[in-house]
Amino acid sequence: MSIPQSKLKGVGVALVTPFTDDYQLDLAGFEKLLAHTTAIGVDYWVVQGTTGESPTTTSKEKQVLLEFAKNNNPKSLPIVYGIGGNNTENLLNIIQETDFSGVTAVLSASPYYNKPTQAGIIAHYEKLADASPVPIILYNVPGRTSSNLTAETTLKLAQHPNIIGIKEASGNLLQCMEIARQKPQDFMLISGDDILTVPMISFGAVGVISVLANASKAFVEMTHFALAGDFAKATEKMFEILPLNDLMYVEGNPVGIKQLLAEMGVCGSQVRLPLLRASKELAEKIRKVLQK
Repeated sequence: MSIPQSKLKGVGVALVTPFTDDYQLDLAGFEKLLAHTTAIGVDYWVVQGTTGESPTTTSKEKQVLLEFAKNNNPKSLPIVYGIGGNNTENLLNIIQETDFSGVTAVLSASPYYNKPTQAGIIAHYEKLADASPVPIILYNVPGRTSSNLTAETTLKLAQHPNIIGIKEASGNLLQCMEIARQKPQDFMLISGDDILTVPMISFGAVGVISVLANASKAFVEMTHFALAGDFAKATEKMFEILPLNDLMYVEGNPVGIKQLLAEMGVCGSQVRLPLLRASKELAEKIRKVLQK
């Protein structure tokens, strides 16, 4: 487990999936995004996490995006691939059919909608971890899944040899502290909430899987300052990005970050239904913060 941890320390970016105006994959835009995130200093890519609109991309599109990232990676950044959902058997089939060459780990969101018990969540993840040829990173995001991975559940799953960490986006710092206090030394606690990254690093997180890192060099610098123990500079950067962070989620993710990327000329702002592009009001607010 020590090799993945050293590879996945720092800033992982949950890459958006650029679309053309008629909702097709925009690979030219994706290429610009890969170049941009590399240039601002991210440490690894997450392809087809939920910020990549994985619920509305096809299995073929997922494969195209993964292969494209592998083939447009001049700095050989580690790649984490999103395989999550609420149908365990279907995920096992996807794992069986996926080419994991060039993939460091899988990020797997906790089952949504079904609202399984903690025992059900454990059984789900153990099945995936037993089947996967690469390590699994848990993803706890109760605001989207309607169920929480408790600290106790996370610590039980941390004992599985093929489960190497958790992206914790519960927003519950006490729960995160409990994980940090009791976890195995080589189990990674990763912030899943951009604006809580600095406090989480202060008590043991190894980095973040981020939305803002699609666009913001200041966010990348903030995380690197915190990991270097310079919390004064990290906090300064955190307050700098705070107004922007608040706007990213007003109309759903990745609506805000795609609008920000469009303002920066990286890729278009198109999203797939049931999401809609940023409203004129939100776009104007993002533009004003960016100008400051």
